[in-house]
Amino acid sequence: MASGSADTIRSALKIRPHVPPDVAEWYPLWNSLLSHVHAAQSIDLLSMRAKSFTICVLTALFLWGARGQDRDATPHKIQFITVDTNVRLEVLDWGGSGRPLVLVTGLGVTAHYFDEFAIKLASSYHVYGITRRGFGKSSAPQPAETTYTADRLGDDVIAVLDALKLNRPVLVGHSVGGEELSSVGSRHPEKVAGLVYLDAGYGYAFYDPTVGWSNIDLAELRKKLELLQPGKGPNDTRPLINEILDVLLPRFEKDLKKDAAYEGALPPSMIEGTSTSVPPASQAIMAGGQKYTRIPVPILAIFAVPHDMGPAINNDPQLRAKFDVQDIARVGAQASAFEKGLPTARVVRLPHAKHFVFQSNEADVLREIAAFINGLR
Repeated sequence: MASGSADTIRSALKIRPHVPPDVAEWYPLWNSLLSHVHAAQSIDLLSMRAKSFTICVLTALFLWGARGQDRDATPHKIQFITVDTNVRLEVLDWGGSGRPLVLVTGLGVTAHYFDEFAIKLASSYHVYGITRRGFGKSSAPQPAETTYTADRLGDDVIAVLDALKLNRPVLVGHSVGGEELSSVGSRHPEKVAGLVYLDAGYGYAFYDPTVGWSNIDLAELRKKLELLQPGKGPNDTRPLINEILDVLLPRFEKDLKKDAAYEGALPPSMIEGTSTSVPPASQAIMAGGQKYTRIPVPILAIFAVPHDMGPAINNDPQLRAKFDVQDIARVGAQASAFEKGLPTARVVRLPHAKHFVFQSNEADVLREIAAFINGLR
């Protein structure tokens, strides 16, 4: 990526030429790279876009489709389980009999948003739900280097399973909850009978380099850039610079172009209306993603593709068609990569379902879960 491409990228992505404090701290790294490869100007602009994109889209998906969040509308028991030093998680128990099933939430919500869905599941399974650290009544430790990484969150889930003495439960995760499922399934496959991803099988849950994922690729790029700081990396930086130039920068630029095309298919009201205030725990979780490429357990992955994004898009046929093209290209590619890369996975695609697929397509999801669990040993 030549240094002159920054102006083209700025114009194409409509990025204003200013840098917030959290990005400015990286200028020494980028300037170090600039002296070698003349690419730093592009990186700072692109990284701003990468960090905002996932939050923007996840917020839009959550705002359209969520209903009954935290209403506490169904009977259940609540207990608090210690999973780490000074960290306790709220765990809900909706009862039921049969195989244990544990629900893992998306970003920024509590297990109570599963209330109506959990009761339907409890007719066949013993259903639990976990409110992740940082949210609701669960402990919220200050973000630090390892307090909100994907594997740390996965360890929290394992601690809950052990405390409840659950024998090989099925984990069901929504949205970002997919990273906890992948953490557990990749490192402790003996602990679970199966994993169910509810529109949760994105790059934070299964990483394919041909598809990429902005946050994951940005984190790797930053780590490599840090090694260019004096005293941080090898004396001979040529292999590192070649890796950055030949692999990491092109991959990240590809991510950002896809992100921009996807965001460009959304109406301005869905972007401008989303909050730019992101809780520290959410920021830490986004920054703590990890690459999962091997998950040797039975898997059911349900993707909403293309998504139902609500009346702002649905009421405009041209906008609907434009968004569907982008969503199918982006989500469809990830679903295909998930299917190809994980031989134990069954992938189900539900067209025009909401991100809260267990609400918009409850009957479909319940049917697929039942068939999946019935086939487990």
